[in-house]
Amino acid sequence: MKNLNKDLLKETLQTLAELTEGQPARHFVVCGGSSLLALGLVSRQTTRDVDVLANLEDGQLTKAEAFPPDFVHAIEKVRVAFDLKENWFNTGPSDDTFFRFGFPEGLTGRMVTTVYGPSLTISFIDRYDQIFFKLYAAADSGFDRHFDDLRELNPTEAELIAAIRWVFLHDDSEGFRFNLAPILTALGHDGLLERI
Repeated sequence: MKNLNKDLLKETLQTLAELTEGQPARHFVVCGGSSLLALGLVSRQTTRDVDVLANLEDGQLTKAEAFPPDFVHAIEKVRVAFDLKENWFNTGPSDDTFFRFGFPEGLTGRMVTTVYGPSLTISFIDRYDQIFFKLYAAADSGFDRHFDDLRELNPTEAELIAAIRWVFLHDDSEGFRFNLAPILTALGHDGLLERI
């Protein structure tokens, strides 16, 4: 089973666009490792999947629901052709909480968009917004790939303050704060929480 590198990511998305030609046009907003790879934001060479954060419809972010059968069939054909993992193209990050509490302000204006074909457009989220999502994920899961990505993004203090304020809209529990503190310390920003 293959992981996606930058070239394979491009090839799989182009193939998916070809296989879905004639289907309704879809515009997905993608975050995570595939977005980092596509934009060359970190040095890591591969990712396991394409994480769909939302749909983009008339300039508005909408929740990415389960894909219709014809699109699922095309995803599966790409998976088999390129020996990818199950759910290599998924809506895992499209969580209700983001639509209740909001995305980082200005996210849609910073995205980088690629049109793969008439049926498939992908907008990759920017470095600034990746900091928000990676901080949230690292505080939730600890010192794993999310932390490694976050460290490579090298956020400034101002960027971290903005990201912390945003993640607290989603979870400001004592447990979450407890988990967040060592992440910030490891990034060289010990004591930052106390100033927010």
